[in-house]
Amino acid sequence: MPLLIPRRRFLAGLAATGLAARWPHALAGRDEAAITRAIPSTGEALPVIGMGTWRTFNVGTDPELLDQREQVLELFFQRGGRVVDASPMYGSAEKVVGELIKRLGHREALFAATKVWTRDESDTREAVARSEALWGVARFDLMQIHNLLGWEGHLETLKEMKSEGQLRYIGVTTSHGRRHDELEQIMTREPLDFVQLTYNIADREAEKRLLPLARERGIAVIANRPFQGGQLFDRVGSQPLPAWAGEVGIDSWAGFFLKFIVSHPAMTCAIPATTQVAHLRENMGALYGRLPDEAQRRRMIDIITGG
Repeated sequence: MPLLIPRRRFLAGLAATGLAARWPHALAGRDEAAITRAIPSTGEALPVIGMGTWRTFNVGTDPELLDQREQVLELFFQRGGRVVDASPMYGSAEKVVGELIKRLGHREALFAATKVWTRDESDTREAVARSEALWGVARFDLMQIHNLLGWEGHLETLKEMKSEGQLRYIGVTTSHGRRHDELEQIMTREPLDFVQLTYNIADREAEKRLLPLARERGIAVIANRPFQGGQLFDRVGSQPLPAWAGEVGIDSWAGFFLKFIVSHPAMTCAIPATTQVAHLRENMGALYGRLPDEAQRRRMIDIITGG
């Protein structure tokens, strides 16, 4: 079940960490509740909307693009975001995230998640160290094995690093609905904290086996490609939202798609990526209000896919 943190208690927690002064939305808004889910292995609560960085943060040293991404990341934290997910595969994204976190000073709020992406299964510790240097963090909250590349050797080392206190959580990822059979086997026999996979209102293959297995095994789930690479917006075009959407705090199609994802009981967090402040604002709207119930989820599927 999602955890709803009352605004007053949430702001008290922000004040304790010195973050309340950087939370204009919460201070100025109504008595809202941020929706969170607990990481099964520890009970730690995470906001259900995070941020992906694939393509969007691969901007190198371009000062104008860096400033734009800084605005996006600043609003992300202001609206209650914590989970930022990257990978060495994403070009300069890790370095850009590190630079912007340094500028913004939001290390207290950040839940830093990245990946090991190398075929050399003896390079795990060095790969983690390279990412730590780029992000400017002493320890990652979550280290994942990107698309199962070299997963057997990497996972053994990551388990050691976690036991040594060098990582908080470990996991594996897939994307585009690939390698579900192999992922299922790994989830069944390995002590994972997280899996990351593709799940959205049009890509629901994970509902058959992987999401029920995650609940059974106590594994947190991060959803990538929540907008199907933008194709979901093409499906709806200029179609208006259903009249009942406001009942669950949905005021945009982005919110519609994201709330469908995070209302699945196995889901912990969705990680949409964007370059636009306006789009980020819509994404973070899904962090508030309430979640669709099962009947509403079925109606949402009918609207987008016809069943």
